[in-house]
Amino acid sequence: MFRDFSKMKEKYLRQNHLKNLHSARKEFCDHHDIDWKHLEFMLWAYDLEFWTLNYASEEYVYSKGNLANRIVYPLQADGYIYQHFGRLTPSQSLDDHLFRSETKYNYRVRYALTQRARLLIQRFYQSL
Repeated sequence: MFRDFSKMKEKYLRQNHLKNLHSARKEFCDHHDIDWKHLEFMLWAYDLEFWTLNYASEEYVYSKGNLANRIVYPLQADGYIYQHFGRLTPSQSLDDHLFRSETKYNYRVRYALTQRARLLIQRFYQSL
């Protein structure tokens, strides 16, 4: 009753990898010279093959402009994100234009994590 803490019995718990999240995050971000908000976004995007800014801003609950200017573009400049499909990537075939609502004039760029970013996220998971 007068102790500062008491640990739960192991039979009631499973693995708790997030227990060390704060210290692992701080050490990892300092060692790899990356901001937590950038690492957090890459953790969110890790299981996606590619995404648009519209989708990311909706799912990540962040305004599109702020997401682009504060997270995606700096990560792109640092080599962690690349344009998976650019504006001129869609084909010019008639079938594509018939069955697609996006044309070359309104096509949204698709972004993806680079291999460097994926390896960084794997290292972070290992550090947890």
